Amino acid sequence: MNLKKIIKKPIITEKFMNKTAQDCYAFKVDKKSTKNQIREAIEEKFKVNVIKVRTIVVKGKTRLSGKRKKKVKLGDWKKAIIKIKKGQKIKGFGGEDGK
Repeated sequence: MNLKKIIKKPIITEKFMNKTAQDCYAFKVDKKSTKNQIREAIEEKFKVNVIKVRTIVVKGKTRLSGKRKKKVKLGDWKKAIIKIKKGQKIKGFGGEDGK
């Protein structure tokens, strides 16, 4: 699998902004990717040492859409929680240290 297509986007929420102090970051990743592929992609893209990778498949929500309020199910997606070596930072996650 192409390492550039594994990481789709970072997940920037209040919960994970607090976890950046503990060197944990979250990313939306390709659903078919493995933990080793995610580790390689993060290390290559952000030049950090990954200690641990945890993955979760998030089930898609059901929403009401259109005039007739038809139920539509959004697709499932995969979230990866990355723990990096202490003292290293990933730029782009905000906060004073992550700029």
